[in-house]
Order: sequence, then structure tokens, then C-alpha cells
Amino acid sequence: MADQPDQWRVRTDNGQQTVCPSCRTTTLRQYKGELNGHRYSVLSKKRAALEVSGWICAVCRDAPAAVLDHCHEHGYVRAPACQPCNTRERPNYLYSNDVYVTGRYVPLFRTQVQDWLRHWHRCDGCRARTTLPLPHLAALTAILVGEPLRPTHRDAGSSRGRRPCGELRASWTGSHHAPGSCMIKLSVDYCPSGEHRTLAQVMYREAVDRFGTWLAETAPAVAAAAGAGRHEAIPAQFRPVIPDASGEGQGLF
Repeated sequence: MADQPDQWRVRTDNGQQTVCPSCRTTTLRQYKGELNGHRYSVLSKKRAALEVSGWICAVCRDAPAAVLDHCHEHGYVRAPACQPCNTRERPNYLYSNDVYVTGRYVPLFRTQVQDWLRHWHRCDGCRARTTLPLPHLAALTAILVGEPLRPTHRDAGSSRGRRPCGELRASWTGSHHAPGSCMIKLSVDYCPSGEHRTLAQVMYREAVDRFGTWLAETAPAVAAAAGAGRHEAIPAQFRPVIPDASGEGQGLF
């Protein structure tokens, strides 16, 4: 990614300090999974401000890390990330169970797919079940299933003479905790032939299976490190949290 000198900042005891881009490689270390298996809630209770300034972003591997990215569904830490990468990964929500796919998600699943799949599967819960957080899974399902069904319209300015219709949208009912009742609906907004047009409805189980197949074809190394794709009766908590003998709070064992 291109250098952005005004964004090279790290957090110190005295606040924000600018780091010279030319010397950042000597002051920042690569993230090597030091926080694998840790819950974000546990770390955030132990330290009011999570120290990530010593790491370089684990996604772009270029900018200094600014935040500790974590999976909101399973609660596990993924890795230190810079603010642009953390924002880029964030769903483009319309509502809490409704995302637009066209602008934000397509690059993540295409031009930058290897980096993002590896990053998402740093979560123990996602990796063990060979799945993605529901918003990301819904967005990918929209690309795999909805995009081929998306209407096109004549466009004199296009070399192909047609352009895709409206905004591709994914919404869902239910939760990943109840896969039998969770349904993902794919639709197009702002279609000239109708304000809202439903393209397909996909059950959560089918979406997970599609993701597993697509993952094996797209990123074999990530797929090889994943689990058996169990998505029946997914528990709210993947690993038990028990008292830490050190008395510093909760610990994972």
C-alpha cells in the first residue's frame, strides 16, 4: 500500500508520536500470532489501552498498528491492525442485519482476498468452523449467488453496452447461533424496474458450505488450517474462560 506519512503514528505514554516512514521498519515488529486464542474482552479488562504500537499492521504489513482487531461474533483477537485496514474490514451497514456489498466488500473478496481470508481466520471460532462472521458471510454469498442474478441495463457509455443494476444488498434474519433458522436474503436496491428487487434467499448452512468450497479453491493454505466446518449448534463461547490464578482477571486455558 502507498505510504501516507501523516498517518504514521504510534501511541506512547505521552500520547501520539509521529514515526518517520523511512525508519519504521527498524522500530516496528511483525506480528507473529502472539495474541492467538485470546479474548478481546479479557485483554481489554486487563489493560485500559491495549498496547499495539510496537507492531506493524498484520493485514497490509506496511503501516503501524493502531487498534487490536477482533471478531465481534466469537470475541477472539485477530491481530493488530492500522486504522485504514480496520475501517476497510468494517461492514457497510444499512441496518444492524443489512449490508451493502457493491462498494466495500468486493475488493476484500477479490483483489485482496488472500490477506483478508488469512486475517479473518485468525479468530479461533471462525477458523474452527470454517466460516466467517455473519455480515462477511452474507456479503460473500451476495457476490457468489446474487451477483450472477443481478439484472443489467443498457448503457451507451459502456463497451459492453450494459451495466449492473443498482446496489447489491445482503440482509439476514436469525443468528449464527441458530443456523437452522438463519436466512440470508440477497436483493438489489434502486433497480429502474423496481425500488427493491429480491434475487435469492440462502439458508445459513448453505452459505457456510459455499464458503468452505470457495475457500478451498481460493486460498488452499487458509482452508487447510481451518476446521471441519461444524456449524450445527454453535456455542456462544468457543473456549471456556476460567479464573486466572495470577489474580489479574480472567484467563484462557
